Formats: sequence, C-alpha cells, structure tokens
Amino acid sequence: MKTILCSLLLLTLASSVLAQTAPDAAELTKLLNDFLAGASRNDVAVHDRFWADDLIYTRSAGRRVSKADILRDVRSAPAPNPGDPKSVYTAEDVRIQQYGDTAIVAFQLVGTTNTEGVAQVARFLNSGTFVKRNGKWQAVNWQATRVPRSEDDSKKELGPLLTAFFQSMLTADVKKLSSLTDPSFIWTHTEGRQMTRQEMIAELAEGRLKYTKLENSKVTINVYADTAIVRGESLRQRSSIPESPGTGDASPFTSFYTITFVNQGGSWKAVAMHTSRSRN
Repeated sequence: MKTILCSLLLLTLASSVLAQTAPDAAELTKLLNDFLAGASRNDVAVHDRFWADDLIYTRSAGRRVSKADILRDVRSAPAPNPGDPKSVYTAEDVRIQQYGDTAIVAFQLVGTTNTEGVAQVARFLNSGTFVKRNGKWQAVNWQATRVPRSEDDSKKELGPLLTAFFQSMLTADVKKLSSLTDPSFIWTHTEGRQMTRQEMIAELAEGRLKYTKLENSKVTINVYADTAIVRGESLRQRSSIPESPGTGDASPFTSFYTITFVNQGGSWKAVAMHTSRSRN
C-alpha cells in the first residue's frame, strides 16, 4: 500500500514539475490570453492564427466542428450594436504540460456578460492540444465542458434582471428591454391577447402602453438548469393614451405574472410572460 501511495505521489509531483517547467509555457500562455481577448471582440484574424487547419473541436453542446466552421460562424456574426451586452472571456487555473513540440493547455474559461449592469458568468473547463509547426504553436484539438451553474448563482443573477425588466417597462426604456428579452418573446395578457416583443416595444415607444405605477412583490424563482420560472405579483397602473382619453386605469390594480427566462451562452433572456389581472 505504501509503495502504491509513494508511486502516486511521485507521479503527481512529476506532473506538477513538468507543468511548471514547460519550456514554452510563457509563449503558450500569451497565445491563449491574446486569443481570448480577440475572441471577446470576434476577431477573425485571431481565430485564424490560433486554430490549426486540421483542428477538431468538440463543443460543450456535443457538436464537433472544424476550423472552417469556426471562421464561418465568426465572419457571419452580425455586427454588435453599441447597446448590446458585451461578453469578455478570461482564463483561470491555467495548466500547461509540454512534450517536445506537443503541449496540453487546460484551463477554466470564464465568460462574463454584462447586461444592464448585471454581470452574468458562465464557466467552462477547456482542454487544448497544441502542436508546434515551423516555429508556431496552434491548437489541433479542443474539448470544452460547461461547468454547471449553481441554483444560488442563477437566482443572484435573475433578481436584478427582473428588477431591470420591470423598470424598463415603467420608464419605456425600449433599448434596455430589448437586451433583456429574446426575439421570440411573447406576452400573453389576461384577456388572451398575445403580444410579440416587437409589438410590446412599439407600444411602449409610441406611448400606446404607458405605466405610472409598476411595483413588484412576492417573487419566487425556480431554476431548472438553463431555464428559470419567475412568479410574483405586480401592483400597476396605466395612464390614458393621449388620443383615447379614459383608456387608463382609475386606480392601481394587482397583476399576477409568470415569466420564463432561458440562459443561452451565459446570458439570461426572458422568452415568455403571462399576466392575469386580479378581480378583487
């Protein structure tokens, strides 16, 4: 037993020494950091430099892609709008093991997306195999595994987002509301009418939907992996439409709501809302 333990200890120490004494560790670390900075801004040239032509990349979602696939996706990505949430990628716990002209780089990728002042964080365990050809290191194999987000972390992110969601409706901040909702968002009203995100934003922007009161209470959040159901009560009051006097509410009323949020790529977005007006 002692012999086995000693052998395991020696292997662990040897691996640690190897990782710390990798001759090209500094070069590989800089290559990784430069790549992550470029990936944060969808830099095609940085991707082209980092990935080898014979790359095999297994994504966390279970899809296997090539360098050509990656470059095509980056080139076809729409140009970001100034108000769009920005994602920044960094590396933590970087471990490098080098075997001549081959190296293994393992690290934890941290993707931070700032949405209306709320930081949403996604973590992945990444492992890449690099080969040095003609004096240049490039990744020939890549494996990404998503680190599950804890329920507490999800709830901490969703609370401020919910506040921002209702605040943007109250102030008719359609720019903020767009960043908090998915293009497929549907709002189902008490009377059964369904409103798309585009219709909701248009009504708010044009003043056809305007709130003078919109308060939130009795919130419960249930998280199911990348989906969250948020329930609560909202005390609200609408003002009259200028061209249609008398269309507002004489007094505040209570609305019960259910909002479904989905997390895709590390960012929570509202995809559906159902509201029912209290008859009391």
